[in-house]
Amino acid sequence: MTGSTGPSRPTGPPAGHGLLDGKVVVVTAAAGTGIGFATATRCVEEGATVVVSDAHERRLGEAADALGDLPMSGGVRPLAVPCDVTDEGQVQRLYDAAAAEHGRFDVAVNNAGLGGQAAVVDMTDEQWSVVLDVTLTGTFRCTRAALRHFYARDRGGVIVNNASVLGWRAQALQAHYAAAKAGVMALTRCSAVEAAPHGVRVNAVAPSLAVHPFLNRVMADEELAELSRRELLGRGAEVWEVANVIVFLASEYATYLTGEVVSVSSQHP
Repeated sequence: MTGSTGPSRPTGPPAGHGLLDGKVVVVTAAAGTGIGFATATRCVEEGATVVVSDAHERRLGEAADALGDLPMSGGVRPLAVPCDVTDEGQVQRLYDAAAAEHGRFDVAVNNAGLGGQAAVVDMTDEQWSVVLDVTLTGTFRCTRAALRHFYARDRGGVIVNNASVLGWRAQALQAHYAAAKAGVMALTRCSAVEAAPHGVRVNAVAPSLAVHPFLNRVMADEELAELSRRELLGRGAEVWEVANVIVFLASEYATYLTGEVVSVSSQHP
């Protein structure tokens, strides 16, 4: 028997199977190379019409162009709405624009978040507040806006929030981010209880380590390597592997799932 040559990686995302045919999906923080853009891509590949937003207007335009070039898009560039989730007016405009463009939206993927590293003893109020405002309060603003639209049309809907395993597990220098993501988990569960009588499902994913270039801005290579070694599969997730779980939660395959936080992880204690 030969030994392992290293962590195995999938060759690429699976082919689409029409899991979101006819659905309109709003994805926040969809620019760049992270989970948001991967989610928008997988939604298009699964037959959805997407509306994308991001605080970075130039990158958002580039993302929309790339999505319009996907074979499944039919050459149609998606609606792209700049949105800073710390601004309530911009959040309302995003969901209003999605509903005005397409007559409604069916799924809201609340992906915006902000990380960073700081020891509790050194962390400033500003460092704490900015992470909480984007990651937790921003998710609250988006959840509230989406629910108002869903309740008004009274035809159900789906919300998928992006949490993190750090909402459960401790990691040094991540108190603000972990607290925010734990809050996202609690927001998800409480929102699901309130939304269930309206036929709206609210769930979250909790990735452990999803590999994309932005990670290097907040984490050194050696730390990323150590986190990868802790994964049972010996690697971090590809961003589309997280997106696949988001697509599942948004689809008709998850009609009896609500108030759940699904770990997308191979991490051991």
